[in-house]
Amino acid sequence: MRAAVFEGPGNIRIQQVPDPEVELTTDAVVRVVSAAICGSDLWSYRGYGQRTPGARIGHEFVGIVEDVGADVRTVRSGDLVISPFTWSDGTCEYCLDGLHTSCVDGGVYAEPGHDGAQGEAVRVPHADGTLVVVPPVLRDADPGLLLPLCDALPTGHHAARVAGVRFGRRVVVVGDGAVGLCAVIAARRLGAESVVVIGHHEERLELAGRLGATDTVLGRGDEAVEQAMTITGGAHAVLECVGAQASLDTAIAVARDGATIGYVGVPHLVEGIDLGLLFGRNIGIAGGITPARAYIPELLKDIALGHLDASAVLDATVDLEGVPDGYVAMDTRKSVKVRVDISSPE
Repeated sequence: MRAAVFEGPGNIRIQQVPDPEVELTTDAVVRVVSAAICGSDLWSYRGYGQRTPGARIGHEFVGIVEDVGADVRTVRSGDLVISPFTWSDGTCEYCLDGLHTSCVDGGVYAEPGHDGAQGEAVRVPHADGTLVVVPPVLRDADPGLLLPLCDALPTGHHAARVAGVRFGRRVVVVGDGAVGLCAVIAARRLGAESVVVIGHHEERLELAGRLGATDTVLGRGDEAVEQAMTITGGAHAVLECVGAQASLDTAIAVARDGATIGYVGVPHLVEGIDLGLLFGRNIGIAGGITPARAYIPELLKDIALGHLDASAVLDATVDLEGVPDGYVAMDTRKSVKVRVDISSPE
């Protein structure tokens, strides 16, 4: 089959790779209908991290189950399924606590020895604990409605949940990428009275407004902090969706005393935080990698009811051969998030 392969910084190629097969009785093989390029994929593309040439890439996909192992019980061939970006057994103590990303036998797609999502098919370990079957009412829906559930939407939701967003709260979102935009949706869904987004791109901030942001701030540093503080007087909850030192510093600066910062941006080039400052102001920090599998059923239900739609964060579409161009578009900020259509759902 064909799949995207990382061949070094700035070099993604579509190559022939071995077809996936059921290897364990708990596996499933899924034919990918649509995948996506994630902001975290860009770090490998830019040369950060440990990904080696020849490695697969991608971790977000919606597809059709083609084959299942003998012990798989909750999915069957022909099902349309959503996969979170990690697989998990669904039975260990962490999974039972809703922390599937800490599963004792879990993993991430495209890690060594495993398929990446940007390809024609994927072997899914622990199919029962990982895959979520799409209900019949959404079987014929545009896959773009479902793709954000793999990562960006649960991540934005995680930031809002751990930061304690609820009715009447003032919220600031730091970051205008796909996760930041999904954090806007999540905060409004949970009842936030106001949502201010701090970002660097006018067109993304315009989209944030359409998705529910009450105010936007274009800029960074002290000027952006001053504008956000003028609007909010200090946020009850801050959703940090970048993972850089500057964005963390901004998140702390716009928080009111007693606030909680929900951080979900993958940390990069972060030197540290002033714990004494947080202590003196009673500011809490919570978050980390989102346990997407725990959130997908709840969010999927709202999508099925027509109450939730994050498809607008997917602002460009390519086919599998266009994946390298998709990386260029995201790396140069010409696109927020690229959707990859690979096969028909039929």
